[in-house]
Amino acid sequence: MNAELPDIHEWYPRLSIGGKHALRDSGGELSDDVRAEIAEITGSDVPSDASLSEEDRDFIRTQSEQVD
Repeated sequence: MNAELPDIHEWYPRLSIGGKHALRDSGGELSDDVRAEIAEITGSDVPSDASLSEEDRDFIRTQSEQVD
């Protein structure tokens, strides 16, 4: 089972544009850079096996207009 991420509503709005594009393009896989950025934003450790849930991916899709 994959580790859970901090609540996406906490960190996604503050994620860099590059990080948002990386998440959108990755199909839910988190790069080391994105995990580090989430950890910096939230002050929480983001394990290497953390991944986006289906709800997280849905949330990102609803936010895509703000990324583009």
